[in-house]
Amino acid sequence: MSSINLTHHFLIAMPNMADPYFSRTLTYICEHNDQGALGLVVNRPIDMTLQALFERLSLTLRDGYLAAAPIYFGGPVQTDRGFVLHEPAGNWQSTLRVRDVIGLTTSKDILEAVGRGEGPKRMLVTLGYAGWSPGQLEHELSQNAWLTVEARDAIIFDTPAEERLPAAMELLGLDYARLQDEAGHA
Repeated sequence: MSSINLTHHFLIAMPNMADPYFSRTLTYICEHNDQGALGLVVNRPIDMTLQALFERLSLTLRDGYLAAAPIYFGGPVQTDRGFVLHEPAGNWQSTLRVRDVIGLTTSKDILEAVGRGEGPKRMLVTLGYAGWSPGQLEHELSQNAWLTVEARDAIIFDTPAEERLPAAMELLGLDYARLQDEAGHA
């Protein structure tokens, strides 16, 4: 298979995805290279708010509006660790620059800044991430496990979680509900 780079793309789980971690998910690829791939599931909120996470980390969150923001299941790897996908990218202790304007930060300094009201304008916080070893994602793509489309920041940061998967499908001109209904029919 030719070398592809799916950084800043969405992976849309096909309806026949049997893996319960990824069934009906929209995953944002933060990094994809010959070492493998790293992504975050961006449409699966868990039963935790930003306020609860801050309390767990003994941090203060001054912005009451952010307190109710959901935390997301980012994937099955390192589910005890937080990952902050944000815009702008900024300068934090441990940030992977996905694009000029988007960063993925794992250091606590970004949450401390959010608590003070000095954090990034837009963000999504996950526990865990999705990871693929070298060639694994390419193999899954060849098995038709995923559809791919270039990501749109607005889907990640401005679209309600339950509408993100259908919104990404619309970028391909497809309706996820119809795709599900038709799956498995000859």
